Amino acid sequence: MHTHSRQLVRALMTTALVTAFAIPQGLVAQSSEHVVSPTELQKAVVDASRGRQQNLDTLNQFFSSEKAQQALESAHQNPEQVRKAVASLSDSDLAELASRANKAQAEFAAGRIDDHDLLIILVCIAALLLVIVTVH
Repeated sequence: MHTHSRQLVRALMTTALVTAFAIPQGLVAQSSEHVVSPTELQKAVVDASRGRQQNLDTLNQFFSSEKAQQALESAHQNPEQVRKAVASLSDSDLAELASRANKAQAEFAAGRIDDHDLLIILVCIAALLLVIVTVH
C-alpha cells in the first residue's frame, strides 16, 4: 500500500511537471499582463493622427494666407510645392514647423512683428521645409 501511494505521488508530480514545461512561459506572461492594452494602443494612434492633422491644418492655413502667397512668390517658391512638402514631413518635423507658424502668427497679431518680418519668417520656414523634405 505504501508503494502504491508513492507511485501515485510520482505520477501526479510527473503530470504537473510535464504540464508546466509544455505550456510556453511567454504565453502565460502574455495572457496575464499586457504592457499596453489594445484600447490604449488604439487611443494613442487616434491621438497621434488627430495631432498630425491639426499640425497639417495649421501649416496649410499659414501657407494659404495672402501674405504667405506673396512671400513665397517673392522668394521664387512654388506654393503648391510647399503644400505638398508639408504633407510628406515626419510627425516631429511637422509639429516643430506648426509651432513656429503659430508663434509667428501670434506675434504678428499682437503687433510684435511687422509685415516684413513675417515675410522673412515665412520664407525661412518654407526654405527649411523644402530642405527637410529634400534630405528625407
